[in-house]
This record gives sequence, structure tokens and C-alpha cells, in this order.
Amino acid sequence: MLGVLSALPLVQIGNFCCCLWVICGGVVAAGFLQQSQSSPITTGEGAFVGFLAGILGTVIYVALSVPINALTAPYVHAVGERLLDSADFSPQFRAQFRAFLENSDNPGTVLRIVASIAELFVITIFSTLGGLLGAVIFRKKAPPAVIDVPPA
Repeated sequence: MLGVLSALPLVQIGNFCCCLWVICGGVVAAGFLQQSQSSPITTGEGAFVGFLAGILGTVIYVALSVPINALTAPYVHAVGERLLDSADFSPQFRAQFRAFLENSDNPGTVLRIVASIAELFVITIFSTLGGLLGAVIFRKKAPPAVIDVPPA
């Protein structure tokens, strides 16, 4: 869930709000873990499943965002060109923006690898927090304990 929602062009805006999709992915993972167990999950289990969801989500996000960005790059470039043509910008800003548009089509392999590693750290931190939150939200109440009192 978090990998797909984070990779979609307009839907990814939700991550600008405190990594919303990433935290939700951790919460959902903890909820599924609690559903599969009859005993209450601990916050440590929730954090761990959120962490695993973050790693898997990052892999899915990177795998989906690379082709999506490649497909949408011409459209983003065209919108940037139209913006430059229609607005009244200074010549210096126009030159810098045009250079940015030309360089944004191919950011380079090394830059993409470094960005993916940084995304892995950020996503796993926030999905772990989401797993903690999910463990607290979805925790089942412990069944009442039976106290065995020996006869006096």
C-alpha cells in the first residue's frame, strides 16, 4: 500500500503531510498482524512489522517510481516550458529554470541510488512509528486470567 501510493504522481502528495502513506502502511501492517493472532501484539512486534513494511514499501516505491517518472517526464517538461513561456520571469531565472528542466530528465544512476538509500531510512523510520501506533490502536484485550487457588 505505502509503496504504490507513494509512487503515484498526484497521490504521492499525501506523503508531504508527515509521511501519511508511510505511517498508514505501518499501521495497516500492525493491524494485519493483530488480526492473525489471538493474543495481543506487543508494541515491539508492531514496530518490527512496521519496519518490515517500510523496507518492502521502499522496494515497491523505487520499482514503480522509476518507470512512472520516465513516462511522465515529457509531460512535466512540457508544463515547465509552458510556465516559462507564459509567466514574466527574469532572464536569470529563465536560464536557471531551463537548465533545471534539461537536467531533470536524467538525474543519473548514482544520484538515484543515493536518493533510494535516503528514502529507505526515512520510510523505515516513519513506517516503524506507524507500526507502533497500529499496535496500540489494534491491540486486542487480553483474555481474563484464571487464578488457580490451592485449597487451604
